[in-house]
Amino acid sequence: MDFMNKIFDLQASEPSSIYMILLALVISTLLSLVITKVYIITFTGERYAQSFVHTIIILSIIVSVVMNVVSDNAGVAFGLFAIFSLIRFRSAVTNVKDIAYIFFGLCAGMTCGLFRFDLAIILTLFACLVLYLLYKFEYGKGKDTQILKVTVPENLNYENLMHDLLAEYTLSSSLRQVETTNLGTMILYTYAIRMKNEVHDKELLDHIREKNANLKVSITYMENTDG
Repeated sequence: MDFMNKIFDLQASEPSSIYMILLALVISTLLSLVITKVYIITFTGERYAQSFVHTIIILSIIVSVVMNVVSDNAGVAFGLFAIFSLIRFRSAVTNVKDIAYIFFGLCAGMTCGLFRFDLAIILTLFACLVLYLLYKFEYGKGKDTQILKVTVPENLNYENLMHDLLAEYTLSSSLRQVETTNLGTMILYTYAIRMKNEVHDKELLDHIREKNANLKVSITYMENTDG
């Protein structure tokens, strides 16, 4: 306990020293390990990458040093952040939650770089707890957007053929495309839909087949970007 008190007391002492910089690096590393551990536990997307986990840790460490460099020099700060704005990931970050974790790691590194170790620890522990609870209780969970393709014979082609059925089984639906197929004897409808939570895919497909003369029906899940 005395050791922790000494660490926090050092925050109010002289701004830079080798000891304080090393301490900032160690604490930012430990906190980024906690952040990435929560990320690994709560990951629900499709594109898990070890390199992304390493990136969070590396960014947290680097930013802790950068903040120490620029803390007393506004000109250098603007210059460095202008350089950072030019950085682009070679692979696009498709999961918006991944962006939040990157920002989380940066914030932890920034607070460590300013020697606000108490704030960095509180931020990391509290935010990690919130992220884990959101994952554990599946807060905000709902059906993903799907692409529904329905083939109907030309003689059954009329407006709002699926309107009543989609209104009953989906939360939202919108017609995206209408095209002819099979030498013009069939019509292919493409919808973007979100099914109700209690509705199963097969249930909806079976009811559609009753209306489209048992022709081809497909449901495709769009790429999950909210993991």
